[in-house]
Amino acid sequence: MNSLYAFFIAPFADFAFMQRALAGSLMLSLGACPVGVFLMLRRMSLSGDAMAHAILPGAAAGFLFYGLEILPMTIGGLIAGVIVALGAGAVSRFSIQREDASMAAFYLISLAIGVLMVSIRGSSIDLMHVLFGTVLALNNEALVLIGGIAVVTLVALFVFWRALVAECLDPLFLRSVSRLGSPVHFIFLGLVVLNLVGGFQALGTLLSVGLMILPAAAARFWSQRVGPMCVLAVAIGFASCAAGLLLSYHAALPSGPAIILSAGAAYIASILAGPRGVLRSRLVHHRHRTA
Repeated sequence: MNSLYAFFIAPFADFAFMQRALAGSLMLSLGACPVGVFLMLRRMSLSGDAMAHAILPGAAAGFLFYGLEILPMTIGGLIAGVIVALGAGAVSRFSIQREDASMAAFYLISLAIGVLMVSIRGSSIDLMHVLFGTVLALNNEALVLIGGIAVVTLVALFVFWRALVAECLDPLFLRSVSRLGSPVHFIFLGLVVLNLVGGFQALGTLLSVGLMILPAAAARFWSQRVGPMCVLAVAIGFASCAAGLLLSYHAALPSGPAIILSAGAAYIASILAGPRGVLRSRLVHHRHRTA
């Protein structure tokens, strides 16, 4: 019993930085994982990755003027993410370019500009902090920011739930029967950017999308309904954050990658063992053939 306590509980009970890291990552999962479910259902998972890179120039601008200060980098990242999301959406709607291609073009430009801006003033260590985050160094200001983003996300999902589900299933039908089609699309993109900005504080621009997508992708192997899928994604996100922080603590590994690798392990386990996974599907198919 003492060994179990020492392994699972003691790191969080004894160290304030582990408590803040756990609180921040759990609040991030609460908002980001349901958004990831809608990203996945809308086949926009790679667009989420593109938008994660898109916030880099704004965050880099905040770093350029104020250093590693949370508020300027957050505001800059939010502005840059909104500009890229709206710009890519406008290009796809008013030109022959598809949204995935325009998003890819915008994110590649943004990534290059962001890395260049950080490199102008900062060192390679600063660049690593911006790209991969510092979840073990979250302070109270960062926790308030991440918690506020989670609350805003949950409220928006509650208010626009039916419209978001309808757009996932048939966006053309939603636009034909309601005026919410286009506004809901841009509101959803705003939620994606907002949660990526929150994830940037903990996991950096390169890993924040991982916590958004991997638990959502894993949840799809366990449920077909959107509501239970969102709940399962949050639960998997919670478990991944706790497991990743424990792995980071005991094995002396970088905390951000450890969290994402834990989520990746949950995804692989879901592929194999989930009710809609490979093994269960093959077993059912074999029973039908032998019946």
